[in-house]
Amino acid sequence: MLIFLWAEGHDGVIGQNGQLPWHLPADMHFFKTATTGHTVIAGAKTFASFKRPLPNRTNVVVTHQAAEKFPDEVVILHSIEAIRGYARERPTEKLFVVGGAQIFAALLDDVDWLYRTVIDADFRGDTWMPAIDYDQFNLVKCQTGMHDAANPYDYRFEQYQRN
Repeated sequence: MLIFLWAEGHDGVIGQNGQLPWHLPADMHFFKTATTGHTVIAGAKTFASFKRPLPNRTNVVVTHQAAEKFPDEVVILHSIEAIRGYARERPTEKLFVVGGAQIFAALLDDVDWLYRTVIDADFRGDTWMPAIDYDQFNLVKCQTGMHDAANPYDYRFEQYQRN
């Protein structure tokens, strides 16, 4: 089962210079909790932003680069079709697609679940989430996050399931 997992600010901004344009520890905790024990699928730039394979997860990188450029424990796929095949072979596993924008756009018709953190703030960015037709999904869970000194923005966690 393919699950998109991302955070976005106003206007759907998701990145700036290969990084998140905000610091929101509660979202990082949500990411870790949701993905631990499962598979994360990322493009090469998104994977590079992690600085290392994420522990206690199967790390899949979608890239045209040679497999030798990545740690041995990373699974390398070379195309969107390869992601689809990987998902077909694992129909009951949670496969979290975590970026980048091109991978999200290419898999819009394939995704089963959306896990979106909405941050109620403006951020400078150079990367945006592709438009999603939310009429194809049902909101099944929404939780408001705690705005505090460590998490200085209003935010909420949303989960959608495809109709």
